Amino acid sequence: MNASIQGNPGLCGNVTGVKLCASQIIKKKNYMFHHKLFLVIMLPLIGAVLLGFFMCGLIAYRNQKKNSPQKPLEEESGDYFTITNFDGKVVCDDILKATNDFDEAYCIGTGGYGTVYKAKLQPNNVVAVKKLHSSSENVDHNGFLNEIRALTNIRHRQIVKLYGYCSYARHSILIYEYLENGSLGSILRSDVLAKELDWLKMVNIVKAIANGLAYMHHDCSPPITHRHISIANILLDSDYEAHIYDFGTSKLLKLDSSSWTAIVGTYGYIAPELAYMMVATKKCDVYSFGIVALEVMMGKHPGEPRTLSADYLVLANVGDSRIPLPSPQGEKQVNLVLNLSRACLNSNPQERPTMQKMLEIVRFHFLHHKLRNK
Repeated sequence: MNASIQGNPGLCGNVTGVKLCASQIIKKKNYMFHHKLFLVIMLPLIGAVLLGFFMCGLIAYRNQKKNSPQKPLEEESGDYFTITNFDGKVVCDDILKATNDFDEAYCIGTGGYGTVYKAKLQPNNVVAVKKLHSSSENVDHNGFLNEIRALTNIRHRQIVKLYGYCSYARHSILIYEYLENGSLGSILRSDVLAKELDWLKMVNIVKAIANGLAYMHHDCSPPITHRHISIANILLDSDYEAHIYDFGTSKLLKLDSSSWTAIVGTYGYIAPELAYMMVATKKCDVYSFGIVALEVMMGKHPGEPRTLSADYLVLANVGDSRIPLPSPQGEKQVNLVLNLSRACLNSNPQERPTMQKMLEIVRFHFLHHKLRNK
């Protein structure tokens, strides 16, 4: 303590060796109190704000994940994922090379959802690759995923096989089996190609379509309706056996409810009730099948079904003139197909036969025909 202030017991101040004055003590206590009060108030407040930001981010992330299409796929890296039985990334790279980055020279067809290319991956491994239109991907990616889910769960002779799916920054593609004779539509529209058909092949084409649809409607769980059946979506293999293709607008139906949806399909094949009721059912596929079956037998679109009477709808009147007339037994088979097709076009959906019933009638008729000719 400084000698100059010794001997002054009542002295106070902010000096070393001297006690603080009462006012300074009170001021110091107030400062400590306010400091603690500030910490008590601000720390929880800052914590609450940070927690709020975290919760907002978490909710936004969950909403984005919930609203984004489900990907039951194995994610490879970044924006690339695939479902294939082999190395999907390698296959996709091979497809880009095989099609010269989807050059038009390899294009074999174009539809509402995408463009189809022929890709030769190996000498004995040719596939059809459907590249999704960018506009379709932005508008209805769920339709694309529906096609994947439906096809990956289907194993049937009359359904086009899906080998895999790849999606990455530049493209989203489906990889299908390649069928040599292309679409039924391309065959029927060509006078040259149509002559490769005969009445037995044509009847078998109709039977195969009926078989595939009956499987979709009655053997799949839940049932599947295609909603896009037309001659463009029936593909033929090297033996002219028919396979159903393109599930871009497919809908998995619940057994206990109707499915309300926007009108989809190809003009000229859409069931009339879809235009005013907006209800998609399996009977819509039955109607489209009836149009396709008539088109196969007639070699052209039948036009307005209501103008086709039962008496008029026989081979002698409507048969494809490009094909030589069948034997009497063959004519009976064709007339049966024409008769059943007309039943599928009933304006009342409830009065149309199911595809299962159609298939049973056809099988019974042809089995009976074989037994009679033994």
